[in-house]
Amino acid sequence: MRRSFAGVGVLLALAGCGTVEPGRGGGGVRAEALCPSKAPPYGEIPRVRPTDTADAPLPPGTPSPVPSTTGTVQDGVRITRLYAGAIDEDGACRSSSLTMEFEVTNPAAHAMTYTIVFDARGYTGASRVMGPVGPGRTVRGRVAMTRDHGDLAGGTSVSIMSVRSVPSAEAPAPGGPCPASGVRVYADQGDAAMGLRVVGLHLENCGTEPYTVEGRPELEIVDADHERVRGIRILPSAQVAQLGGPPDVVRPVTLRPGERALSGITWRNTVQAVGGAVNAPYLRVRAKAGAAPVTLTPELDLGTTGRLGVDAWRKEE
Repeated sequence: MRRSFAGVGVLLALAGCGTVEPGRGGGGVRAEALCPSKAPPYGEIPRVRPTDTADAPLPPGTPSPVPSTTGTVQDGVRITRLYAGAIDEDGACRSSSLTMEFEVTNPAAHAMTYTIVFDARGYTGASRVMGPVGPGRTVRGRVAMTRDHGDLAGGTSVSIMSVRSVPSAEAPAPGGPCPASGVRVYADQGDAAMGLRVVGLHLENCGTEPYTVEGRPELEIVDADHERVRGIRILPSAQVAQLGGPPDVVRPVTLRPGERALSGITWRNTVQAVGGAVNAPYLRVRAKAGAAPVTLTPELDLGTTGRLGVDAWRKEE
């Protein structure tokens, strides 16, 4: 599914795994032999693609400074340090990688879970999920990015591309321990073509008792400020687009433990007037009336159509 992010960058000159030169106000990085590994020296074309490291340990040496906070702060997330290099799974410093440290501050009155997308010119993008972050708390993390295969080192434009946050009590749980409700609700990556968007909604009974739903999930559209978007008509998907596939029939669906059900949302990104287009990143979903809500992030770009289609639940084969 196509997504649009407003990313801003700050130009950083990274010279290698090294230390900050004294007497320069933290503005330069002195390249030193601080990456004893089988990786090529910084600036050479990697012969093999380095291993991604999700929770990147710090490379040796002192981080290069972030010269300005301009473009490195967005929605409570701030990039704080950069290291030219990353520690791989064998404990070696990969000079062809980049390690970024950041912090997340939650201003909300309840715990939030954040999904952050980072980018750096010449490097593969990376995302991190942080949470739960308690109200008023600040947590810190780091992420590693590998240089695109064949790219040479040089000035690096680092960006926070997107920050999305949902109440931790409503965060989707496609894996891990079963939620207290006994069911999981989550979205897939979806598909987009010619202005038509389709995203699957999945319901899994991960509990110990049968779980029955009937009809369509209850939906609430939420904007980037976490305010409910009103005035959108929620309709059967066939009234938005004819997609074919199984009949969209409302009937009771009982899931035994381990079984799944499938629904889906459909919309068009059609703009028919100047102004009034709806862009709302979040969708609060209840599997049925009275069920605990789950907040998903399908990045709804509804244009000016004012309509969102939803399928009835059916058992997933």
